[in-house]
Amino acid sequence: MAQQFLTKTFSDGARTGPTLPQRIILSEGWTRRAIAFAAGAVGALALAPVDFSPAMFVTLCVAVWLIDGSAAARGDGGFAHLAASMRRAAGAGWWLGFGYFLAGLWWLGAAMLVEPDQFAWALPLAVIGAPAVLALFPALGFALARALWSGGSARIFTLAAGLGASEFLRGSLFTGFPWNDFGMALAAVPYLDQTASLVGLHGLDILAVILFAAPATLIDGRRRPTPALAIALALAAAMAGYGGLRLGAGETEYVEGVKLRLMQPNLPQDAKFKPENGPAILGRYLELSDRAVAPGRSGVADATHLIWPESAFPFILSRDPDALTRIAATMRGAILLTGAARVEESASDARRADGERRTKIFNSILAIRDGRIVAAYDKTHLVPFGEYLPLSKLLAPLGVTQLVPGVWDEGTGPRRFAAPGLPLAAPLVCYEAIFPAETAEPLGERPQWLLNVTNDGWFGATSGPYQHFAQARLRAIEEGLPLARVANTGISALVDPYGRVLERLPLGVDGVIDARLPRAIQSPPFAAHPFRWTSTLWFFTIIFALFGRFRGLAGSTSGRVGAR
Repeated sequence: MAQQFLTKTFSDGARTGPTLPQRIILSEGWTRRAIAFAAGAVGALALAPVDFSPAMFVTLCVAVWLIDGSAAARGDGGFAHLAASMRRAAGAGWWLGFGYFLAGLWWLGAAMLVEPDQFAWALPLAVIGAPAVLALFPALGFALARALWSGGSARIFTLAAGLGASEFLRGSLFTGFPWNDFGMALAAVPYLDQTASLVGLHGLDILAVILFAAPATLIDGRRRPTPALAIALALAAAMAGYGGLRLGAGETEYVEGVKLRLMQPNLPQDAKFKPENGPAILGRYLELSDRAVAPGRSGVADATHLIWPESAFPFILSRDPDALTRIAATMRGAILLTGAARVEESASDARRADGERRTKIFNSILAIRDGRIVAAYDKTHLVPFGEYLPLSKLLAPLGVTQLVPGVWDEGTGPRRFAAPGLPLAAPLVCYEAIFPAETAEPLGERPQWLLNVTNDGWFGATSGPYQHFAQARLRAIEEGLPLARVANTGISALVDPYGRVLERLPLGVDGVIDARLPRAIQSPPFAAHPFRWTSTLWFFTIIFALFGRFRGLAGSTSGRVGAR
């Protein structure tokens, strides 16, 4: 069927000269690779901070035409031809993914230049190596799509099923990395982003492919909109209508008696982990936290709770009574929530060879009242190569080290944080905010807000902090929970449970936000049953794809019978 589609397309083009889509379908060799790479790179414009969502039309329409062209792979027919065409599609998918991730994740290299004497050697691995590995996932998605490819409108759903599956795997395998999913192109579109409350990020992946790839079917020779385009337009209208109704009916309400102060210090990253800077850093935090921002205001005395960012201190706070005393004197009764390293001696069965107990070190959030630590949460989802070294026995002898110094241990959960005077929170330390369905566990008491502390200072004034904030904001929509986010260099913000940004401090400034804590809303479908509606959406997408595939096979078979 795909070969018949190509034959018809080329014969139509022969009368008028090949169109741009036909040129892409016919492309070979390095021309084909360059087209795929460029199309992927254009798609990164749909991501934060540019948020030009229409750029994804280019990426996904070109994806359709590249897979159309994969039918031209050499083969003896049957399985051999299918295998060859899947390899050809996978190659195009890898180049498109490489362009997409290179343009979207180039900022990873900034972290290697914070301490260039130690990590400059890893710059090519971060900037080129990581995108090259991540591109294997869209390559898989293209290959899966090509296995069920057909010549009509149904191939849009085939692509959505293939890329939907590969994006889910990217967010799950090897601890997962769901950063810059294709669905994030919808996360910045007003009203359309509210669909995340139904299907989450991975459901948006499927919908984004359907919406942005559908115009590719306009080359199919029809004088009216194709079925895929009609369905895409209906989907967009339904999503916009749902979002409008949800936002129109959703008023922001607030928790009584809670006054938050979010402090963004904008501290240079190269100074943050030097112990000799500890007293000066603490002094800066205390001065900024107690700063009066308007006449008649009294600084931290106006707040019930003060929040500081991740890894606030280059020392162990629990082992420094002088620091705790200084904090208590400044807080004047307010409770401090702060990122900090936390130590804990392991049980006796984990003794070192010399007989001493091994001390565990966690990346934590602490609650401090009157100079005492009264609650703690330990980060459970560590950053590979940042906080731990994967395959350490293999890589460590080669001189490969992790970015953040020290041996960090994985917390055991649960993802709950009970600070005095506040509703139960779902704590998210930095990287943990990018994972859907991990923020609010379905068992036990439901958290009433999301607390995200992070340190994006590693990435400077790049697109990385904007992308990180966009993903954290999407968690609020998915879970129906307000988000208080405090970042070292930005972006710090208060977001309501519908994803509306109520207060915000931009990247690269110091300052404070004084705000009330919004109330949670009733659990949206995604929060109540994570991935139920996502898997249902993927199931129906597969049904459409299979219908188109077998309908195409039936048409091809009847054509051969009629020719005899």
